[in-house]
Amino acid sequence: MANINEVAKVAGVSVATVSRVLNGQNVVTPKTKIKVEDAIRKLKYEPSMLGRNLRNSESRVLLVLVPTISNPFYFEIIKGIEQNALDHNYNILLCETDSNPERENIYFDLVRKKMADGIISMDPAVNIDTLKELSKNHAIIQCSEYSLEGNIPYVTIDNEDAAYRAVKHLIKLGHEKIALFNSNEKYLYARQRKDGYVKALEEFGIQVNPDYMLYTDQLGFEQGIQATKKVMSLKDRPTAIFSVSDLLAIGALKELNNTGVEVPDEVALIGFDNIDFSNMTHPTLTTIAQPMYQMGTVASTMLINKINGEDVENKFLNHELLIREST
Repeated sequence: MANINEVAKVAGVSVATVSRVLNGQNVVTPKTKIKVEDAIRKLKYEPSMLGRNLRNSESRVLLVLVPTISNPFYFEIIKGIEQNALDHNYNILLCETDSNPERENIYFDLVRKKMADGIISMDPAVNIDTLKELSKNHAIIQCSEYSLEGNIPYVTIDNEDAAYRAVKHLIKLGHEKIALFNSNEKYLYARQRKDGYVKALEEFGIQVNPDYMLYTDQLGFEQGIQATKKVMSLKDRPTAIFSVSDLLAIGALKELNNTGVEVPDEVALIGFDNIDFSNMTHPTLTTIAQPMYQMGTVASTMLINKINGEDVENKFLNHELLIREST
């Protein structure tokens, strides 16, 4: 394989001149540029992108932090991030944090050492103090999950309004005994979705029943099964369930089907996210649809703009209540 020295020799110019042509600098005359480009074609020379990136103090790599790759909610967001990144000549490195501070620090060091140009964080349990400190000198965007602390830009939806719309839909169908399957309230989105749930109940004069509010540390299928077992064992059991995650809701649906509870005739069910599986269940799942792919493209655009020194503002994207067979 030809190297830059051979290109310079064939073109009759210095290595520095070849480098200037490769880097798009305008100090080279058109005649000299043509000679260098002809030599490159003749020798089929392919410049090292790594060397070029090092010279420009950039890696062209974006880190994407997710708490777990097993949650399909993140799939569409990642696809949006990746496609938009590739369109702008960036690659992505997907980093599963498992909400582990030691893992996070390994990934943060990649940015500190300039092995990555910026971070998109989707981890609600990320160490926000470290993230804030890192954001003082590096480009960081929060996507979907975010913190109000610090000045790190984010793209998300209005979680409170989304939950409010879901519960209001159940109330208008005649339900007053509505359970909430929620995540740990240490997460902002969990508090916001609970606020929307409470807001809808209070608006219609329905008393909030603490027995109907269940919290899980993980938004998984198994947690949905266990939460359903608990709430359906109550003497005065609910007639509807609002879950802050489709995975929780699908677990709930599995348990209801296994115990012969008719959905939606005996218990109505609403999820949150609109993952692909939500339209494959029996019955199909009514859910809050988040614009996941768009969220990814917007997040990566924001990050690239920030890397380029531009000001970036927070963005709230539209959500939608998709009414299917479970309500």
